Amino acid sequence: MNEQQQMVADMANDLFADLGASAGVDTGWAAIEAVGLPSLMIAADDGGFGGGWDDALVVFRLAGYHALALPVVEATVAAALTGGAIEGRGTIASSIDGAFPEGRFTGTVSGAAWAEGASYVVAPAPALVGGSIRLNLSDADIEPSTNIAGEPRAILRFDGAAAEALPTDVFALGALARAAQIAGALDASLAMSVAYVNERKQFGRPLAKFQAVQQSLATFACEAAAANCAALGAAQAQGRAGGDYAIAAAKLRANRAVGLGTALAHQVHGAIGFTHEYPLHTLTRRLWAWRSEFGGDSHWSAVLGERISARGPDRFWADLTAVTD
Repeated sequence: MNEQQQMVADMANDLFADLGASAGVDTGWAAIEAVGLPSLMIAADDGGFGGGWDDALVVFRLAGYHALALPVVEATVAAALTGGAIEGRGTIASSIDGAFPEGRFTGTVSGAAWAEGASYVVAPAPALVGGSIRLNLSDADIEPSTNIAGEPRAILRFDGAAAEALPTDVFALGALARAAQIAGALDASLAMSVAYVNERKQFGRPLAKFQAVQQSLATFACEAAAANCAALGAAQAQGRAGGDYAIAAAKLRANRAVGLGTALAHQVHGAIGFTHEYPLHTLTRRLWAWRSEFGGDSHWSAVLGERISARGPDRFWADLTAVTD
């Protein structure tokens, strides 16, 4: 981690720890804007930090670690895709269904994160424009909804709304952002599990002294580390050939880690881990939601399989072991 990344990490960690899972857009967004985090990946000449995806990875991972209930991830990605040229907070969505004749969109955008109060949304539209489209939310009929973690995920309906075509597919970048958040939330769930088994006693000794518990936590640690390494590799690969392949591998690996990691977290916590009062659910419910957003296991498995088949068996080992940085 370089000096700039360390500075951003320290700032984000302190801020996210204060805001945490209980923050809301009405009360917490001003603090996010005050430090300029949404402009993290906007060029310095345009008033941003001038950071890249390796810088964003640090922030997004911390947002996941603290179960941040604010759209800093979505706003940062949206701002990066538009170059910071649009006033107000942006957001991103995971799917679109409609038509785009003569620069106007009619149809439905689903999975729009934190749409309430946002100025615009960027949605994936490779079949329509080869990349994404940006729509003003003032033109949308907004149907509020949430994911299983209670995070806002609205359904947006447009009728002949003016839209801007963007060259980059937000779906892949949304997957990379979710992989980073998953990595952070897995680390936080692991830390919470380790702390619990060291405090909780059974048969006169801490749970951490039981070999089965130790083995479970060791497996959990391996899954968390794999998700972190995969997200880091994908972030480093952006801007180079094979960046999309790295995203596919990272999101799939993170998704697989969610299944085993959350199972082990709840297993070592026992019954208390399923109560609303205990904070484990603020992490595990987000992990289950993020696993499905911007491509689940089957989607990214198919992407990787098609890529490997197209490259041929002679390229498999070279691609698998390619250095990302």
